[in-house]
Amino acid sequence: MFPPFSTAQWLLACLAAVGIGISKSGLPGISLLHVVIFAQLFPGIASTGVVLPMLVAGDTGAVLLFRRHAEWKYIFRTLPPAVVGVCTGWWLMGHLKATWFNPLIGGIVLVLAIMQLFRDWKPELWQRVPHSTVFACAIGFLAGITTMLANAAGPVMGLYLISVSLPKEAFVGTGAWFFLLINLIKVPFSLQRHLITVDSLGFNALMIPCIIVGLLVGKQLIPRIPQKAFDTLVIVFAVVASLRLLRVF
Repeated sequence: MFPPFSTAQWLLACLAAVGIGISKSGLPGISLLHVVIFAQLFPGIASTGVVLPMLVAGDTGAVLLFRRHAEWKYIFRTLPPAVVGVCTGWWLMGHLKATWFNPLIGGIVLVLAIMQLFRDWKPELWQRVPHSTVFACAIGFLAGITTMLANAAGPVMGLYLISVSLPKEAFVGTGAWFFLLINLIKVPFSLQRHLITVDSLGFNALMIPCIIVGLLVGKQLIPRIPQKAFDTLVIVFAVVASLRLLRVF
């Protein structure tokens, strides 16, 4: 029922599960950690189905910890187009080569990161853009595609939420609710692709304690990170994630 991992591989899996918890309750940018590790442990598109129930568990914990801090207007703006993006990503799974997924997502994230850096450099030119309906719909759509193809929408939404200048706690609370809802929506699509199985759910159950540890660590990190440093870390992690997905290193 459980994968025949070596001791080192089990340790990596536990580390990645802790990373899920931290990314959900503290630093969403480090989602690169579990994306990369689980992609190595479960090659190909299978990793997306293995990881999805763990993401739902992490989202649930983050909602319990930060539910009072959510800014629902940003969720309402991005969730409907994200659902369209999930449907598009599900369709792309049957029409694109799996090797194209990561470079495609990496390019999207890198463009968004560059846009945010340019906004910081010339704020007067981009003052209204992040708050526009068109921008929110575009971000939601991209988040839906990237989360369906590779569970890699953390940097996409992270860049959006700092672009609308959300404080740390509101950033985490809003992201927690958004991803809980969108990941639950993804479940039937993953089941249809046979990406979630009884065996993968058994593996997920073993990882739950590690996710809880990560959630508690992330909860402790948030008050200790200054807002400016938090925003900078989100951008840095997004750039690193995009370069890794583009196979620059």
